[in-house]
Amino acid sequence: MSTIGGDTEFPLGPFPGLDAHIGLLIDELTPDRVVGHADLGPQHHQPFGIVHGGVYCSIVETIGSMGGSVAVRDEGRVVVGVNNNTHFLASLSEGRVIAVGTPIVRGRTQQLWSVDITRESDGRLVATGQLRLQAIEPRA
Repeated sequence: MSTIGGDTEFPLGPFPGLDAHIGLLIDELTPDRVVGHADLGPQHHQPFGIVHGGVYCSIVETIGSMGGSVAVRDEGRVVVGVNNNTHFLASLSEGRVIAVGTPIVRGRTQQLWSVDITRESDGRLVATGQLRLQAIEPRA
């Protein structure tokens, strides 16, 4: 656990569920920027030997949601994803990817985050996405 701004602790990974299978770790977490990385390989492949697009969609979802959550946590709210639009720009078979998310808009009830995923070895953009979030009251 790491403390991110104040006394609130956030897990920066490894996370349970799908994020654990992907191996996504968060390196920086603020309301204005989220940076994470994952080491991708054969366990992430689709049948043709390249990283499955769903991996990139999941990374976009997690990076944006983490930033959105930090932005509304002091208001006692949480965020849920309502739209994830991810573009796959270059194929990758293995290697570390770096994901950087920044808010485009943070309104009272909705946020829009942009997430770029690049190959660490040469900085090539492999996927980019936008995640729209709704800020809601947490369920009991």
